[in-house]
Amino acid sequence: MARSLIRAGFDVAGLDILPAQEFGDLTPYMTDVVKFAAGRRIVLSVVRDVAETEQLLFDDQALVTRPASAIDTLLICSTLSPRYVLALRERIPAKITLIDAPMSGAAVSAEEARLSFMLGGTDDELNRLQPLFDAMGDKFHRLGPYGAGMTAKVLNNFCAATSTAGTRAVLGWAEKLGVDEKRMLEVLQDSSGQNWMATNFERIEFARDGYAPDNTLGILAKDLESLLDALPKKEAAGLAQELIDYIRAMKPL
Repeated sequence: MARSLIRAGFDVAGLDILPAQEFGDLTPYMTDVVKFAAGRRIVLSVVRDVAETEQLLFDDQALVTRPASAIDTLLICSTLSPRYVLALRERIPAKITLIDAPMSGAAVSAEEARLSFMLGGTDDELNRLQPLFDAMGDKFHRLGPYGAGMTAKVLNNFCAATSTAGTRAVLGWAEKLGVDEKRMLEVLQDSSGQNWMATNFERIEFARDGYAPDNTLGILAKDLESLLDALPKKEAAGLAQELIDYIRAMKPL
């Protein structure tokens, strides 16, 4: 995402808890929290989960509570509980515009500037930010007021999780039943079993991974828990929790 913004001519700076030299060609763009908060007006938060969001915004880095912070627009791009995202509005200074802008497409789409964004905010706010989105993606869904984008994202990720689990199960069964994996994927592409995971299986970086708390399958399970947090209790029981358990049991393929 940073590379796409740089290519489009934006003034970009990066902030991370890892040393700057770990970011290769982006090392010159990495900075410390004091310079970052004082020098950035628009911030895209792309951390992993609620705990890291808390650290970034309020605790360790405290981006939005620093007296010298120049931030006037904050985009929440992480996939988080919609309930948590809505509650942020009461905790973040009113002078800061809040936009939820989670994205979909995995690393391959980020690298190719083909991300799909699910956006929550007013049309005026989103129109102002559209050049940023244009630099990083090619599909933009305006879902309604702040919070609507995150709600759509966790619902989307339920479908993503079902197709991930289903495709992985089918490929494992195909091997046991004597059907070649490549040919099975071709069948899925051309038939009623077609889905994003199967179509992009050889390009998705986590397609063959087993579950680990710190990898992409771990993130997918976290995203499902974000959906559970948003659902009424009677809707949260059953399939969604079973899908989380299935993903957590996945072995490398």
